[in-house]
Amino acid sequence: MHHSELIVNRKYGGLNPVQFGYEDCCPSHTYGPAVRGHWLLHYVKSGCGTFYREGKDWAVQPGEIFVTPPNVETIYSADREKPWRYIWIGFTCEGELPINLEPIVRCPAAGRIFEKMKQCEQYESGKCAFLSGMLWQFVSAMLEKASEKGSDYVQKAINYMDTEYMRSITVEEIARRLNLNRSYFSALFKRQIGVSPREYLMDVRLKKAAEIMIEYGGTPTVAAASAGYTDIYQFSKIFKEKYGVSPRAYIKAYRGKE
Repeated sequence: MHHSELIVNRKYGGLNPVQFGYEDCCPSHTYGPAVRGHWLLHYVKSGCGTFYREGKDWAVQPGEIFVTPPNVETIYSADREKPWRYIWIGFTCEGELPINLEPIVRCPAAGRIFEKMKQCEQYESGKCAFLSGMLWQFVSAMLEKASEKGSDYVQKAINYMDTEYMRSITVEEIARRLNLNRSYFSALFKRQIGVSPREYLMDVRLKKAAEIMIEYGGTPTVAAASAGYTDIYQFSKIFKEKYGVSPRAYIKAYRGKE
């Protein structure tokens, strides 16, 4: 059984649906090789099959979504014994997607969302708007899933450090604000960013201090206080470790280039 909805392209900004449908595939049903001009998501309800994209094959199981990006050649083929039953939606996106979509996506909330998409059959003029809303629900579910992996924690920490560096904040305080164990937070941050939160915060502060001295003519004392250092001697020591010269020598060297 193959069913597809006739959709009027409303050319919405953001996520703009251009096709929708669902199918109980015949054994060994194959599509492609083909290239599409829009994003296409297939949510597999049951059965299995193979998805080919960019030189790699994936065995796709129930509950998984295989992702076809615009202008990328793909082939997908249902299993001979247990062919797919899937729901698909195609859409365009103004700018970059608000989420990262790997070739195969696993999202526990996706099944409910894709099933609900079928309700678009009840609409005439509002079909495209309804499906756009469902796509945003899927985005929301994916963002929540990413948050469970800790990416939101790290981004919140970065935003906090980038805006509150002038205060005497510590890694312990940041972890506490996020309701995380300090050791877990530090390991999570380093895994995703490549440096520890302490190193990141120090780098933010020293770059800001250097900017204050060079761009705004601030003294080392003013720069230290503005970057969250209450001890000018500690600031001078850390600054020299990073830049190879003391704050005053740094200013002098810069002015000598003018």
